Amino acid sequence: MENFVVSARKYRPATFDSVIGQEHITQTLKNAIKNNHLAHAFLFCGPRGVGKTTCARILAKTINCQHITADTEACNECESCKSFNDHASFNIYELDAASNNSVDDIRGLVEQVRYAPQGAKYKIYIIDEVHMLSSQAFNAFLKTLEEPPPYAKFILATTERHKILPTILSRCQVFDFHRIRIEHAVSQLRKICANEGITAEEEALHIIAQKADGAMRDALSIFDRIVSFTGKNIIYKDVIANLNILDYEYYFKATDLVLAKNLSGLLLLFNEVLENGFDAQHFLSGFMEHIRNLLVCKYPNTVGLMEVAPAVAQRFMLQANQSPATLLLNALNLINQCELEYKASKNQRLHVELALMKLSHLQSVIEIADLKKKITDSSGYTPPAGNTKENTNTTANNRISESKVEEQAPPTTATAAPKTIPVQPLKPAGGSSINKLSKLRQQINEEKSADLIQEVKHTDETIPDKNEPITTETFGKAWEDYIMQLDRQGKKSLSVTYKNAVWEVTSENEVALTLASSHEKELFEEDRIHIMPYMRKTVRNRILDFTVNVNQQFQYQHKFTSEDKFKAMAEQNGLLNDLRNALGLEIE
Repeated sequence: MENFVVSARKYRPATFDSVIGQEHITQTLKNAIKNNHLAHAFLFCGPRGVGKTTCARILAKTINCQHITADTEACNECESCKSFNDHASFNIYELDAASNNSVDDIRGLVEQVRYAPQGAKYKIYIIDEVHMLSSQAFNAFLKTLEEPPPYAKFILATTERHKILPTILSRCQVFDFHRIRIEHAVSQLRKICANEGITAEEEALHIIAQKADGAMRDALSIFDRIVSFTGKNIIYKDVIANLNILDYEYYFKATDLVLAKNLSGLLLLFNEVLENGFDAQHFLSGFMEHIRNLLVCKYPNTVGLMEVAPAVAQRFMLQANQSPATLLLNALNLINQCELEYKASKNQRLHVELALMKLSHLQSVIEIADLKKKITDSSGYTPPAGNTKENTNTTANNRISESKVEEQAPPTTATAAPKTIPVQPLKPAGGSSINKLSKLRQQINEEKSADLIQEVKHTDETIPDKNEPITTETFGKAWEDYIMQLDRQGKKSLSVTYKNAVWEVTSENEVALTLASSHEKELFEEDRIHIMPYMRKTVRNRILDFTVNVNQQFQYQHKFTSEDKFKAMAEQNGLLNDLRNALGLEIE
């Protein structure tokens, strides 16, 4: 029975032209050989499985070849090439620094450098995983690496360039290897399938290449594993089953359910994913990648960023045309936030289901926000929502809704029109008590605004059309009556403010009001929606208006409450406090 050779060894490149995805390096090396500009030390850096050691062996074989071809490749016919192919070359040494990283190992290598090559032009040392050498070993290697004999060449390879000492880097010619692109890996797998008589679906080869994550050696290892599982016929479903990958169908279906606002369908789909043995976080990561691909498909110049099979790319573009970019971006933000908080959640399934519930309502939230924006742009006024509680709760549960709500500026002029309470934009929900309180306050304010507007309209209807001139007597009586009404309603602070305010009738339709502080002015502005209709109705003047002034000195000239008056008298006569305490008196 013939021994099995893994594909990574069987199809290992033997020439520069057969190296996959590293043309920038192979062409440079070929030109250096052709022009006799070879450095004495090379450092090959890059991810695993991209061809660093392979290129080192090809370079070593080629520079020792006695009959280099016209396209700067080894001839495979001379004694040097044959001995290399038979792993019997005395002039090419390979050292694994992962297991030979001591000072003694490097000293032994330095001793060998002293001897000239046998039957070849160069003596070549390939040191793999060179970053594993100890600092002492690096230091023992420095002098030889800087000034080797003319026949000695060093080729170092590493996956972690940052661990190499700067003194080593400065003595080497550094080459950076790239990750193998998906299309290059798929092309190589397709050639291997043709050589081995294997039939494979294009989508299956793409999945293998994606799973390899840029490493051709990993792609070939996965390929061998799939061939052992499926035989000579590789199909997409067998590949995703063997590699434990969620099918594209799940994500296409989930996106359709989001667009259809189908909450129950999303939850059932997620339950099916869990029952099939997949992790919830795996589902979230795949869903994010799917939405990212949909966003990429929105623009013709970025379609190439998708690393999927052509048939799957067509499905992505079709679904992207049906999905609004705003919805996709907000959904991507929401799923990303869910994944970030996944590990910290105690009930992880419920945490993901909550995100899916938000996704199912996301389109409705965006539509409502767009409608409010259109109303605001056209009229400059945002009417209270018919179902404020429902809209507020829905929007608060979506972190992305902040960008869809605009601030409403409060009115700045003191006119007869009632003043609506401004609605502040919602902040992202995150468990903050202050945020929750502000949302509750906003909801109450919106409901009150609607009621007050109706109340003011009803009150204005009872005011006669004819305006009577305002006099000190009529206004003073109406002012006192309004203060008494505030007392009955329990609004003590506002009542005291009005009692201590100074007013003056300045014209037939205007009253000047002087208050003690800007805080009292704010109280008056908040009460304007109540006091204006009352005063206009009482004095029978529809265009009555107030001019409000603030006098900072004014607050020190008056004692606003009985408590203040008592304290002032007690400061002059300390016996008043003793008398109050002895008789148990309370100030009303």
